[in-house]
Formats: sequence, C-alpha cells, structure tokens
Amino acid sequence: MCGITGFSARDGGDAERLTRTVADMAACLGHRGPDAQGVWVDAEAGVAFGHRRLAIVDLSPAGAQPMVSRCGGFVLAYNGELYNAPELAQTLDADGLARRGHSDTEVLLEWCAHYGVRSFLERAEGMFAFALWDRAARRLTLARDRMGIKPLYWGYWPGTLVFGSELKALRRHDGWRPEIDRSALTAYLRFGYVPAPRSIYRGVCKLEPGCVLTFAPETGEPPALEAYWNLRAVARAGLADPFTGSPDEAVTELEQVLSRAVRGEMIADVPLGCFLSGGIDSSTVAALMQTQSPRPIRTFSIGFAAAGYDEATAARHIAAHLGAEHTEFQVDPATALDVVPYLPEWYDEPFADSSQIPTHMVAKLARQHVTVALSGDGGDELFAGYTRYVWADRLWRRLRAVPMPLRRILAATLAGMSGPVPGALAGAAFALIPMGLRPSHPADKLRKLAGIVDAESPDALFRRLVSVWPEPEQLVPGAIEARGLLWDEGVAQDVPDFTQRMQLVDSLTYLPDDILTKVDRATMAVALEARVPLLNHQVVEFAWRLPLELKLRDGQSKWALRQVLYRHVPRALVDRPKQGFSIPLAAWLRGALRDWAETMLAPSALAEDGLLNPVPIRHAWAEHISGRRDHAHALWAVLMFQAWRERL
Repeated sequence: MCGITGFSARDGGDAERLTRTVADMAACLGHRGPDAQGVWVDAEAGVAFGHRRLAIVDLSPAGAQPMVSRCGGFVLAYNGELYNAPELAQTLDADGLARRGHSDTEVLLEWCAHYGVRSFLERAEGMFAFALWDRAARRLTLARDRMGIKPLYWGYWPGTLVFGSELKALRRHDGWRPEIDRSALTAYLRFGYVPAPRSIYRGVCKLEPGCVLTFAPETGEPPALEAYWNLRAVARAGLADPFTGSPDEAVTELEQVLSRAVRGEMIADVPLGCFLSGGIDSSTVAALMQTQSPRPIRTFSIGFAAAGYDEATAARHIAAHLGAEHTEFQVDPATALDVVPYLPEWYDEPFADSSQIPTHMVAKLARQHVTVALSGDGGDELFAGYTRYVWADRLWRRLRAVPMPLRRILAATLAGMSGPVPGALAGAAFALIPMGLRPSHPADKLRKLAGIVDAESPDALFRRLVSVWPEPEQLVPGAIEARGLLWDEGVAQDVPDFTQRMQLVDSLTYLPDDILTKVDRATMAVALEARVPLLNHQVVEFAWRLPLELKLRDGQSKWALRQVLYRHVPRALVDRPKQGFSIPLAAWLRGALRDWAETMLAPSALAEDGLLNPVPIRHAWAEHISGRRDHAHALWAVLMFQAWRERL
C-alpha cells in the first residue's frame, strides 16, 4: 500500500524544478508509505511521478517505485494490491517475459507494457489506483479499481494534469489555485461526504470506481474518461440471471467464493491480522481466515464504556471460539477525543462520518502488531444489512396508502416531539419487534421517521433516510446543490425493486465515498494496509445474482451471509441487533466537546467568507445542547467543515 502523485504538463520544464516539485508532493504522503520515497522525471515530456512505499509484497529494492518497464517504454506509480498477481505472473513467465522480482507492481507494469492497460483491467483482481506513462505515445493513464477501494484525485487546468492519492499532494503543485465549490459543499452537508466525481475544490475531481482516464498533453485535448467496469451493468446482469439452486446450494457457493477471496487477500510478506467488531461481516471474514490459516490469526477490536456503543465483548467471545489471538482496547472518552484535531489533516476535505474516530483507533491498535488487516466492509451493501433495507419498502407501501395531508400532519407531530417522549414512545413501539430485529437507538429512528413520512416517492424517502441535512441549500447561501445518482430516474429502470435499488445506490455512492474513504484514511494515517475481501469483484458479481429472498428472509438481514457464518460460529454469539461502529457523539457534544463546538459554531465563525448561513445551524445547536433534540450528526457535518476550513 502506498501513496502516489505526479503531473503531466504540455510545456515541459526544468528537470530540477520538476524533481523538486514532485518530491515535495510525494513527501506529504509519507504516512501512506513510510518505507521509501521515489521520484521519476522526464523533463522533455513534462512528466513527473512521485511515490511513497509501504512495503507489503517483495520487500526488496526490486519492488521500489516509480518503476520503469524492462523495455524502458512505460513508467508506473501504483497504490494497491493485486491478489491474482501469481496467476498473471505465470502468463508473463510462459511468454518469456522475465521479471526482476516478485512484486505485484512489476506484474502490473509488465502486463500493461506487453498486453495493454485494458487487458490488465479486465483481468485484475484487487484494489488499486495507478498512473502509467507511455513514453512512446506520450500518454498518461490513470485507473482506479472496480469498487473504489483505493482513492485517486485529479485536477486539470489547460495543458497540465495533476493527480494524487490525497488532496494534500495536489496542493503542493505550484499551479494549485484552490476555490471551494459551493455546490459540492451543499452536497457534502446533505450526505456528510463530498459525492464523486466532485471534490470540495472546483476543478478537482475524484476518479470514479471502475474508471480509467487518459491524457495526451501534446494534443491540447482535455482528459478523456471511460468506464471499464460498471456496477449498474453488473446489477442488471445479476438480476437477469439469478442463482436458481436451493438455499443450501447458494450458501455453499457463497462460502466458496468468499473463501477464495479471503485466501487471496491473506498473501503478504509482513504480519497480517483482521478487524473484528463482533458483527456478521467482520466475524465471517475472521472465521474464513482462521479456517485457512495453520496458526491462530490476529484479531483486533476496541470498546467504549458507554451503554449501547460497546461490541468488544461480542468480539472477544467470537475470537475465543475461533481460537484467534485477540487484542482489545477499551477507549475512554479523553483518548478518543484526542483524535478530533487530526481529522481534517487526515481527510483533506470535509468528512463527517463520526465512526472515523473508532476506525482510526482500531487501526492504530492493529498497527502495533501487524502491517495488513482484513476488514468486513461491504457486507451491508451487498447482502442487505442496513436497517433501512428491512423496513423502508414495507414502510413506503403503508405510507402511500395514507393521504398526503394526513402524512404531513403526522410528520409535524413527530417533528415537534422533544425531551424523553420520543424515547418512551419508540421503546414501546419497538418492544413489539423481536429482540434480534430491534434497531439500536430507537428514539433516533423515530425522529428520523418524522422527516420521511411525507415523502412523495420511494426514492425521495430513501434520499431523506440518507440525508444529514435534508435541505442543505438553506445552509449555503446562493448555492445550488450538485445532484447526482440519488436523483437519477434511470436507476429505477435498471433495478425496479426498491430494496435492491437502495443497495445499488449505496454501493455506488455511500460505500466508496464514505465507508471506503473512512477506512483508507484511518488506516493509512498509521501506515496500515486494510483489505476488504467482501468487495472482491467476483463476490460482488455473485451477490447480485442472489435473489433478494436469500438476503432478507423472514425479517432477517444478510440471511445467506449469516448461514455461512453459522457454519463456523454458533448463532447465539452473533444474533443480536445491528449496532454499527459508532460513538456517543450526542453526549460528547453536550459534554467534553461542547466548548470546542461552541467556538466552531459561533455566529461569526459560521458567517466567515459567506459560505454558511448561521441561522439554521445555531437553531440546531441550541436544540441539541438543551436536550430537546439530537442533531449530533448534522452538527458534526458542520463542525468537520469548520475544522477543515480552519486548517487551510
């Protein structure tokens, strides 16, 4: 795992200046690759590559980057892991294409040099973002893995293209002219992350998952973008060709596909472990790791003392059953809050998923013992694990039968509740639901209901479910929200079923832009490589062939995945309400973080540069600190923007 950066400029430049610039750009990515730094410059062509290395496979100098092909015609800067590198290497060897080492970097480079980039992308199995310079064609190619596990930003101004694993690298280029994109800011306030392809800066983009960018500076043409893999097409194909075997056969095949993915991602020349929260996804990954390991695997979890936020006990019991060597750390609030000042630096742009704090802390814990950790991310999206997948469709069916005027009255009534009333009402309502299906934090769920009962369509209902600020344009004066996939009516044509459509949209947006971004930055901040076997593209393709009734069955989410886990872990250890990887944020904002938040949310601070409207934010803050409402997540989005802006 590494950090990459560089640029291609039509006008070329002085070799010394180009080297100094790209070395500076790479240096700020040192946390991603503490083992080595390398640069490569072609002053005549105006191309410079920088690289920071975290050595995982082939620790020798033969794996150093940027790497030049044996023929001398191609140069590569690469961040990621290629899990089928041994298989591809066999083809290279059979064709007499000798290699200097055994790194997956060299396999990628030599394959592209001899068979082409498209051939590689069609065969690659792994997570990656890379830049390839073709010296003969004078063409730069940027590519990102299918699911967007590894990040890649790029910016273009006439004649020059700049790229990097993180935005901080682009800031070091002497052509950088930052300007906050108000439309992107508005979208950020809705979702808590900036949706791709935008970034918080105008003119700077995220390369989207499954996409390749090509740029030939001498032509004077802007970069060209193309998708080489399309999850929407995968979903359509899977729904058109569903798995037709019995449920037991589906579970067996799923276990085989998952086991293969886990086995491939256990290859490393450094110590390896697994995050274990005690949930279905991470427990399944840990179980399949242990079945394929000759020795106890290493597992890591953290816990919080606050009731309703601690899964450490469950993780400990599962690790003991598997025979894993388990390491656990109980986090006190002071230790967790010490992380907050560093968040803007790690994330580079506003990012408001508060589970970024425990994710960083478990990564820091794991890094003390291993260099690679497998994670269970992706299971919720693929196997229908989120609570909204269980309830949203049946809720919509009931809501649409109620006249809109009555729904608006109900929405106003629920929205007006404060104090302990929502908690008591929610507790009584959810007591009717079987224990294993009850949501965590039911009062929060009831308040969320207030914002969705008057939705005009199922997709509008879903948008509100995933919105942090449902009307973000009220917060950014004069801005027009950048509307993306969640407003795309074509998705309903691709995937008519509402629940499956939510899964697809989450997989295309929330998964890469929130979940995978969080994991990448939290782990890379401590130079830990995180791997996500559930997002192996073969697992993804098989998951989309599974009928919905094998994911949601008898009111239970992730049914098929659970059955795989039950073959290794007693169900009594894992059947409990979904909790998520969260922190007691609402209490912290009223307590230990209150003074900091008050400073950040002061009217003068909010009004700075005219980017934010203080009125609705101050109203939400007053309601929150009084205890009348829980606006923790909405306020966290504003706080993370303010903290990020303060670090500029």
